[in-house]
Amino acid sequence: MSADQIFLSILIVVVFAAFVKEWVSAELVAIGAMLSCVLFGVLSMKGGESNNALSVFSNPAPITVACMFILSAALERTGVIDKLGVWFEKLVGTSPMKMLASLIIIVALLSGFVNNTPVVVVFMPIVLAICRKQNFKASKYLIPLSYAAIAGGTMTIIGTSTNLIASGIAFEKGMEQFSMFEIMPLGLVFVAVTFVYLMTIGRKLLPDRVTLAALIDSGASKDFITHAFVKGGSPLIGVCYGDTEISKHKKLRVIEVLRDSRRVRDELPTIEFQEGDEIVFKGDLNAVMNVSNTEGIDVLGNEKFGLKEIRTESAVLMEGILGPDSSLAGKSLKQLNFRQKFGVLILAVHRRGKNLRDRFEDEQLEFGDTLLVQGPRQKMRRLFEEKDFINLSEPQHVEERNNKAPIAIGALVLFMLIGALGKPMGLDIPVVQTALFCALMVMVTGCINPQEAYKAIEWKVVFMIFGMLAVGLAMTESGLALLIGSSVEGFRENPQLVLCLVYLVAAVMTELISNNAVAALLTPIAISVALSMGVDARPFVVAVMFGSSASFSTPIGYQTNTFVYGAGGYKFGDFFKAGFPLAVIMWLIASFLIPLIWPF
Repeated sequence: MSADQIFLSILIVVVFAAFVKEWVSAELVAIGAMLSCVLFGVLSMKGGESNNALSVFSNPAPITVACMFILSAALERTGVIDKLGVWFEKLVGTSPMKMLASLIIIVALLSGFVNNTPVVVVFMPIVLAICRKQNFKASKYLIPLSYAAIAGGTMTIIGTSTNLIASGIAFEKGMEQFSMFEIMPLGLVFVAVTFVYLMTIGRKLLPDRVTLAALIDSGASKDFITHAFVKGGSPLIGVCYGDTEISKHKKLRVIEVLRDSRRVRDELPTIEFQEGDEIVFKGDLNAVMNVSNTEGIDVLGNEKFGLKEIRTESAVLMEGILGPDSSLAGKSLKQLNFRQKFGVLILAVHRRGKNLRDRFEDEQLEFGDTLLVQGPRQKMRRLFEEKDFINLSEPQHVEERNNKAPIAIGALVLFMLIGALGKPMGLDIPVVQTALFCALMVMVTGCINPQEAYKAIEWKVVFMIFGMLAVGLAMTESGLALLIGSSVEGFRENPQLVLCLVYLVAAVMTELISNNAVAALLTPIAISVALSMGVDARPFVVAVMFGSSASFSTPIGYQTNTFVYGAGGYKFGDFFKAGFPLAVIMWLIASFLIPLIWPF
């Protein structure tokens, strides 16, 4: 091995460890790896050279992925996905089996043509609401929701970003471009197997878990929010909250203090009251009576505290999950001064299979954490509008542009038709060109405005893809990919066994790190392996596509698994118990069918 190959081997191990350990965010790891290749001299940044690291930014795969985020967001903003969710709620009725079957079929079909993350985000609160109404266990439906989205994404080239990445790299290596529906035969088998498995064996392996909201009655809350202000001459004036008798009330909590209509940002125990301060209390009816006067209730304690009641309203209880782009991730509730900042209370946190009720204020929040929040409905709405949380208690109703729905649907249909019929009709139109046209179409027609489009793109995913494409380029240019490929020459007479191993490696890796990173890393290696054996590389690229998507055994390999992990009250082992048999079945099926559909 040359010095470049040794360096790259070490770098790949470090990158893999960084992905698994989550030392820093995935896109920083990928871009850092690209710059490391440049600094070591494996890649350059000079124009006209074959190992130019900047050439990856012209790769069509990440650009197409970004366009698909925009198209999916357009379908959301025009109410298409939301209406499908409402229709689903009416369809399932009171039958648990009908609900499970309908959920798998609808989500799988949607995920074949729309980015599966928003599909899961839309359906999660709907599923949870139905489970609360019908007294179903949500844990019996949220893992199937994620698995259906994963399987559905394998039906088309645009169904998941891993397919776009693998097919884009293959095209750059001189292979014939994958058509829109070329992988659908195997994708349909994956969906059918997922359906049968979840309706039979898998259903019995799914756990009975209690969601976070079930710990506390999420119906009509018995708590009230009272707003009061400090009168002139009050004994509270000049006294810190921590030194007052109010702070000693066990069933009464101060959520926030407002001064001149602005929230006081200081730590609550250190706030020194001034005349005119508005204090927001939370407590049960008896506790509220001590500080405010509601209709039909005698005032108790107002004279003692020098407070005058402003208004009283009922507190509501809701669940929210931290999304991947939440500004709260990496910070603790204490650092955020959460109660003072948002005017709501965090009652519990669910993380990695545990429901935390006590001593969680110093824990750093992470993507996938589910929080049980209590406060006034208006402030809840404001909190969820900031997109730091995804509302699990009720479907999010954004300002929909229903009159634009036909245009958004038309853009998606046009994209699929050109992708499917372009080649047979003699139109050699690249997928990225069609994707850019359709993304521009939904923006120009007002289905989604440019600001919303920029926010809809998951830039972390895009830049991680760019970084990993650079690592793949370095492997090719240094000869490491060819070296790995030549190592299987002893299996030249048995390419099916090698294909089986390629799928297995992709499937195992994607359970631990991002599926996009796995596709970018393994596709060049798979092509080199095929060339070394003297066989067609197409089945090996397909093996990477499907293996990189087959994340069923852990909640960390695929984003949709991470979303339902907290929302369903699952433990880490629940995914392995329910998903490992399915992963093995998919491996065996793919190893048998890929060579039949795409001969060597």
